[in-house]
Amino acid sequence: MMGQLRRMRWIIVAPVLALVALFAWALASPIGSSPDDDFHLVSTWCASSSPAAAGMCEPGSDPATRTVPEGLLQSACYLPSPETSAACQARMDLGQEPTVETARGNFVGGYPPVFYWVMGFFAGPDILLSAVLIRLFNAALFVGVSTALAALVPRELRPSALWPWLVTMIPLGVFLIPSNNPSSWSVLGVGASWVALLGWYRTTGRRRVGLGVLFGLSVVLAAGSRGDAAVYSCIGIVLVMLLTFRPKRDWVLTSILPIAGIALSAVCFITAQQVISGLNGFGGPASGPVTPAGEVLARDPLALLAYNLLNIPTLWAGVFGSWGLGWLEVAMPGIVALGSLAAFVVIAGLGASRLDARKILALAAVGGALVVIPVFVLVRGGDIVGEEVQPRYVLPLIVLLAGMLVLASRGRRVPITRGIAVLVGVAIVLANFVALHVTMRRYVTGIDDQGFNLDAGAQWWWPIGLSPMMVLTIGSLAFGGLVAILLIELVRRSRDTDVILSFASSPSTEPASIGPR
Repeated sequence: MMGQLRRMRWIIVAPVLALVALFAWALASPIGSSPDDDFHLVSTWCASSSPAAAGMCEPGSDPATRTVPEGLLQSACYLPSPETSAACQARMDLGQEPTVETARGNFVGGYPPVFYWVMGFFAGPDILLSAVLIRLFNAALFVGVSTALAALVPRELRPSALWPWLVTMIPLGVFLIPSNNPSSWSVLGVGASWVALLGWYRTTGRRRVGLGVLFGLSVVLAAGSRGDAAVYSCIGIVLVMLLTFRPKRDWVLTSILPIAGIALSAVCFITAQQVISGLNGFGGPASGPVTPAGEVLARDPLALLAYNLLNIPTLWAGVFGSWGLGWLEVAMPGIVALGSLAAFVVIAGLGASRLDARKILALAAVGGALVVIPVFVLVRGGDIVGEEVQPRYVLPLIVLLAGMLVLASRGRRVPITRGIAVLVGVAIVLANFVALHVTMRRYVTGIDDQGFNLDAGAQWWWPIGLSPMMVLTIGSLAFGGLVAILLIELVRRSRDTDVILSFASSPSTEPASIGPR
């Protein structure tokens, strides 16, 4: 009994450790550091109804432009070279003056408006403070939704609520979640919505109500952030309906909620201008990628298709660190990509040992989407892997794939031994530490040879009472503690006696608790 109480106390600490670890990543880079942040910051301020932001976004000379503080556009002044620190921000006026006219913003409905509208509540005259508050809010939102999901789903679904975040978030996910980028919501929304829906089918009573609310919120997060995330959420919803299908009246009635989720996602996708990019490619139907010399390459469509099919795995690997962070300029050491990808492959391999017909169909569908969607967009735009389409666009699908892989099948849980858990844990904790250090180094001093100590020669940092090395240490220790707690819980669950479970079985009435049973 005492052992159970001790485990319960430790699992309760996990959300706090997750917050600390994500807060460290929120502080690891200056504002403007996530991809296209100038666009997203301007869009946030221009969507704001906050009185504090009054006058910070005025109409431009035509409907597609706005007049905004120059600081929103020029915050990434350090971009020309990875050797350039973010010290240039200290020399900039990040207040309301001077103002410039720009077309860099969500002024013609390119993105769904929900993300910018919510983030707009944090917008104010202090751009630096507002941007940090947005990052901290998104980190807290991720932890809150993930914790509630793990607490409410039946215990046989808990691995799918936790494992995907452990083996897919380093380094790209932990960089994007606490950021000003709408990809933060797309990753969370897609990764959480399908698990909440599967739990909705598998439970009754108050737990079903709670999971239904989480499902609705997650769909709004995904569909309200990016057009492609709306498509991914629909894929997850359809697959859950496939996994749970029963030719009975109660299943049909239960399916009203996911059908409503599909309808909402479809509306968000169709009304966003991103649908044009999806159909025509980023380069447009008649254009090709441009070389540094500025010449448009004429590529044979079949050769372009073959090249992209053969090289699309390098796009997936970018999620795990083979591509850079920031605006792709923060290159990760090989140990980050190797450790993160190895952890994913190990868990994926174990998940593939527990299969049935429905799970195989679901995995094939997600795997097919990971190939077809990016390759289609690349070929339509005349682009090759490495151009235009970035790993963050497919990260939500990678999370979905990981969750599907660890689903229990035919009453048999995915076997995770203590030794495997230790290897996976060490790999992702080390990868997180190295990725966090390299990211902070890039902005604090610029990529240089000054050694391990981030405080030595620091040129940029936040005006807080914690030094870069303190944030690195606290964040890394918190992440290590979080991984240890979750792996202990997951290994113990995987060793429990298998339950009699099929995806289409009747709902569970298990009590809502993430504590030991």
